[in-house]
Amino acid sequence: MKANVNEELLRSHQPEMIRKRLAKPPESQNISDAVLGGIDGCVTTFAVVSAAAGAGLPASVAVILGIANLLADGFSMAVSTYESHRAEQDYAQSLRDMEEAHIDLVPEGEREEIRQIFINKGFNGEVLETIVDTICEDRKLWVDTMLAEEHGVNDQAHINPLASAGATFLAFLVVGAVPLLPFLTSALTLSQQFALSTLLAALMFFLIGMLKSLVFNLPYLWSGLRTLGMGGAAASLAYVSGYLLRELFGLSGV
Repeated sequence: MKANVNEELLRSHQPEMIRKRLAKPPESQNISDAVLGGIDGCVTTFAVVSAAAGAGLPASVAVILGIANLLADGFSMAVSTYESHRAEQDYAQSLRDMEEAHIDLVPEGEREEIRQIFINKGFNGEVLETIVDTICEDRKLWVDTMLAEEHGVNDQAHINPLASAGATFLAFLVVGAVPLLPFLTSALTLSQQFALSTLLAALMFFLIGMLKSLVFNLPYLWSGLRTLGMGGAAASLAYVSGYLLRELFGLSGV
């Protein structure tokens, strides 16, 4: 198995393969948005369920509050994701416009900035001047280099804010709806519904953690358990809050 991986790695790092890979524009990755949306959806819904169970409220109340929160919070999170990516793109574009203007107004100053950047990287002499000449002959490369090296900003053009928002919203709804499913049947008691909801929510947290590890090359078990722990902590806080509020307002008979 290891030999096959090494062979594939060597093949992918042949000059022609590298050239083809680098020639492609970066692909928009929505998996991180989906993971975040799924985790938040499950936490949000199960927190409502836990609070309702802790307060001794009937299953119908848990379902109503859960669905309302699922839709409202899911939409809110999708809008936040969209606005966040748009803000990043707008910021990058404002810096690009500024650097474009600086090149027009003070080209030698901008050229000197490129020179200083690569001096700090250890280049000097003819090699340094060749690098400066090469970069400054290509205006887009010049601006891209300034954005990355001076401002620490990468090109955001490949990101699709609408697709990111859609991935967040869909994951929020799908994963967040799972803890509500046991409360939709009247065949179980409230305690059984909550117990089953807890198991389903725990499974969702663990699977999301494993999915995250698959994408970002993290240890499967540790990533799953860590996500499960964070979700469990949020649900525990909600349950205890619901229980304490029930006692505080004398709702024990509900």
